[in-house]
Amino acid sequence: MPGKNILKEYAPESYYHIYSRGVNKGITFDGEDDFSVFIGLLKRYLSAQPMLSSSRHVYPSFNGRIELLAYALMPNHIHLFIYQHDAYAIRDFMRALLTSYCMQYNKMHRRVGPLFQSRYRAVLVSEDSYLQHISRYIHLNPANWRTTDKTSLDFYLGKRHAEWIQPQRITELFSSPKEYLAFLEDYEDVKKMYDEIKWDLATIEDSEPDAETPYEYHLRQGRTLTQ
Repeated sequence: MPGKNILKEYAPESYYHIYSRGVNKGITFDGEDDFSVFIGLLKRYLSAQPMLSSSRHVYPSFNGRIELLAYALMPNHIHLFIYQHDAYAIRDFMRALLTSYCMQYNKMHRRVGPLFQSRYRAVLVSEDSYLQHISRYIHLNPANWRTTDKTSLDFYLGKRHAEWIQPQRITELFSSPKEYLAFLEDYEDVKKMYDEIKWDLATIEDSEPDAETPYEYHLRQGRTLTQ
């Protein structure tokens, strides 16, 4: 469930940066198989054609309700950048995604109990000028951002294509994949803001329940990372 100090209601036709980390700051991906399972679940729930289980159960498809714009999967947390069309899409999608992943992870690793902390953060991005900066922040999360396959960057650079991820709302802001890559590389002028965001997200559950974080403040004010 989203933290009450972030959202009580979701707005339709809106952009959201979603963040969730492991319970007690623990590992959520313990190897390549775990990353593959999570990517498989994104494909399951975001493909246009509903997928079937081995028992012929039809999984819900959120294609048409959710557009996944960007993602990064880190060892102990995830980032998703989403555009939702209806007010309940994120709620329904995140419930299905995180519940399914937790069940499969627990089965694979012979554990019980929740995997992610009970609150995922879903921050409304209300200014279009901020969109490319959110995607850059997400793609630069891994230290090895140039070579990792755990983010959506390859889809931005034209190296991979899939119907379950739709980066067009961001990529159309650039003339070419080369220009987007240059945009990622030219980040020194905003490194201070990145550090602030990383610190804020890393300590987010330790803040007062109703406190507004610096990250949320910048989004609420409609500021870009270059301001």
